[in-house]
Amino acid sequence: MRAGGYNKARGCYSVALGRETSIRVEEYLNTSYSPDREYRDGVLVDRNVGENAHALLQALLAGYLTRRRKQWKIQAYTEFRIRAREGWYPIPDVCVYSLPAPEERYPSRPPLLWIEILSQDDRMIDVWDKATELVKCGVPYVWIIDPNTLESELRTSAGVMPIQEKTLRLPNSPIAIPLPEVVEE
Repeated sequence: MRAGGYNKARGCYSVALGRETSIRVEEYLNTSYSPDREYRDGVLVDRNVGENAHALLQALLAGYLTRRRKQWKIQAYTEFRIRAREGWYPIPDVCVYSLPAPEERYPSRPPLLWIEILSQDDRMIDVWDKATELVKCGVPYVWIIDPNTLESELRTSAGVMPIQEKTLRLPNSPIAIPLPEVVEE
């Protein structure tokens, strides 16, 4: 298994240097990492972050959503540790909660929308596996975006939906996010 890859046999991701380091959840939740890491069943998980296109789109999306928070009755967060299930604390690039916003330090209520912005080092099979599990854990919408082309897909319990015209429209919601407008705004 490569460093930072998904281990299907264990159902978890590996950490940097290709070794798994066991850690208690309490220690993880009371430790700061730079960059932050996810926690999965006793193992720290590195995240691919940091390049220009990824960071810029993350900031632009967070700003776009925040400016519409009152109109859409939402709260947006970036890099927020969320308790998806017992023993798993994944971190979205951006996520959106319907109001009322969670008050817990590490919410266990899934967000309405989980946004994963692809990084150059991401392997699609790993991103798809994570999105599938997030949906199984109750996240209604997982949006995966290529920051260079703005091509994207939405993962839901009904399956995978390509995003038309580079604009996410959440069903039964006022939320519409036109990526070309987000990057031009």
